[in-house]
Amino acid sequence: MEERIYTKTNKGTPQGGVISPLLANIALDRMIQDVSGAFKKKDAPTIIRYADDFVVLHENIEVIHRSKDLIAKWLLKMGLELSEAKTSIRHTRDGKDPGFDFLGFNIRQRKVGKHSSGKTGGRISRLIGHKTYIKPSKKAKDRHRKALKKVVEDHKSIGTDILITKLNPIIRGWSNYYSIVSDKSELWEEDYQFWHVLRGYANYRKNRKSLGKSMENLFTQKDGRQVFRSKGNNPKVLLKHGDIETRIHKVIKPGISPYDGNWVYWSERRGKHPETPTRIAKLLKKQKGKCSWCGNYIMPDDQLEIDHIVPRSKGGSDKYDNLQVLHQHCHDCKSALDLDRYP
Repeated sequence: MEERIYTKTNKGTPQGGVISPLLANIALDRMIQDVSGAFKKKDAPTIIRYADDFVVLHENIEVIHRSKDLIAKWLLKMGLELSEAKTSIRHTRDGKDPGFDFLGFNIRQRKVGKHSSGKTGGRISRLIGHKTYIKPSKKAKDRHRKALKKVVEDHKSIGTDILITKLNPIIRGWSNYYSIVSDKSELWEEDYQFWHVLRGYANYRKNRKSLGKSMENLFTQKDGRQVFRSKGNNPKVLLKHGDIETRIHKVIKPGISPYDGNWVYWSERRGKHPETPTRIAKLLKKQKGKCSWCGNYIMPDDQLEIDHIVPRSKGGSDKYDNLQVLHQHCHDCKSALDLDRYP
């Protein structure tokens, strides 16, 4: 559409294009409601969708088969069809190959004793006899290891500091994405595997030295662990996968979006986030999700600072009555005015 004139395109969106997830969300917007609505409320399956990837969960195999048929019919009306190669029905706990891969994660369940068992939750919580394990899928780990190895091979003839600069963003991004895994040992496993690649790099760079001497030049002890670093007075240190803290992901309410204007929900969500300091969480709740200076709602990714309404240098206390949370830029403006207000 250009200047209100529609022009029909000869080709569709390329596979993996930046607009593809948006188009998939538009096309499949009502699929979950329509399929779930075909069941009684107590028998309805749980459907999780991300763009054109989705998984259907239910304890009854007959519900799963019926859901598959309903989804196939629904997609047919949209001119789409299920990919048989990517569609499979699996049990999360039993069978030859239990569990399933979704969005780069492998999700499966294992039978455990009553002291380790998961619970149903709710007012009348009961033990379910198994525990859910979430970890990076084998394909995701293989892709990541190949990507790191390729960076090392492509930059093995340049300085170590440049190599570390190339590697750190990849390691940080991958580890942050998988920081909600059940067991942090999955992240440490990647460091163990990558160590062998770095050892090969040290062997390539030894330059008439022994491998041991080359390893000493590239690795050093820090907090009882070996770290890969460059030379110089201000060396760059390679980030370890295991240095990224694991976290608990709080599920977002269905149908909620940061762009729907419900800033109170998003501000309170940030206030309850485990990574949000207690003081900021209490102030966000007190201010009802708004910045006290500009009056705008605080977005989840905003940079925040705690401000003393009456500066400490002028006798202001450190109690909550004298504190407020502001946007970082709002705090700068307020501090500049404080210099004139309290000469």
